[in-house]
Amino acid sequence: MGMQGTDRHCRSGVRKRSAKAGLSPGTMVFLGEQKVDALCVDVVSYGPDRYSELRDVGVGVCGELAKGPGIDWISVNGIHDVGLIESLGSCFGLHPLTLEDIVNTGLRPKIEEFESYLFATLKMIRFDEAAGAVEMEQVSLIFGENYVVSFQEGGADVFAPVRERLRFGKGRIRSRRADYLAYSLMDAVVDEYFLLVERIGDRIEVLDDKILEDPDPGDLQEVHRLKREILGLRKAVWPLREEIAAMEKSDSELIRGDTRVFLRDLYDHAIHVIDMVETYRDLLTGMHDTYLSSVSNRMNEVMKVLTNIATIFMPLSFIAGMYGMNFENMPGLRQPYGFVVVLAVMLTIGVGMAVYFRRKNWL
Repeated sequence: MGMQGTDRHCRSGVRKRSAKAGLSPGTMVFLGEQKVDALCVDVVSYGPDRYSELRDVGVGVCGELAKGPGIDWISVNGIHDVGLIESLGSCFGLHPLTLEDIVNTGLRPKIEEFESYLFATLKMIRFDEAAGAVEMEQVSLIFGENYVVSFQEGGADVFAPVRERLRFGKGRIRSRRADYLAYSLMDAVVDEYFLLVERIGDRIEVLDDKILEDPDPGDLQEVHRLKREILGLRKAVWPLREEIAAMEKSDSELIRGDTRVFLRDLYDHAIHVIDMVETYRDLLTGMHDTYLSSVSNRMNEVMKVLTNIATIFMPLSFIAGMYGMNFENMPGLRQPYGFVVVLAVMLTIGVGMAVYFRRKNWL
């Protein structure tokens, strides 16, 4: 998986799950790769007739903002600072297990219900144009009665369309509650899945034509690269389907009836992505066999040509070998035109065999 490189990124070592071995449940240990230098918190507050946006605010301010009127979206960019995440969790009364999951980037997408909030995780996947590879990072969402807190690792951001709709009052988002904002963020992530799947599909079509026309050893490496990308996308989408279904069927009062309709639509989108992923996975499996068949057929054609050439020259080599023996009494050996006659016979045999092979479609 490629990671988008910006001046905010730092290439620190990746902390693996073994770092948590032996620790008690609820212990916060950042697992993953640090992608930004410092944690940044942005806040968007809005209502039907109001909108405000604050950049890089302090953690202590977030709790006070969430108690005000309207809906507040607290966007946290960077999760490696365990202390700040814990302070933010104290502002919203987050459970220790929730805080532990937020800083663990290897989680499977899921939804959990608590008394005053719902906690959801999902994978944000996009194609990095600069690196030419797929970029994946974890997104965690906390939403209560009038607030949503989103946690990102700090890489690419697919929430820009949601911010634009809020900023300019497009659609119904300003008149809805926090559950609709959480749905909108999840919908933005799923929309990015479609873009990625379509891009992978285009690459598969081009690669499929190339393998049929002119297979190359590099094509097999590209097939395996695409299979890894499809596998990563499949691991992200399959549990997301269950997560959306659980949200739609949840009895929590934080999810209103008018939002459940949109969650059903989001569920259909997830199913559609899964169908596309499964189709492309089957195509890639078939392309592997197609590559091997194409290479084998190409080798057979080469061997066929070489075999025909060798077969044509066999009688010619026999005649040349006969006259190359060290004997004095050979037919036509002392004739003035013996050499010319032998060459004519050899040429006639060679041309005759070539014509015969051609009529049999062996050439």
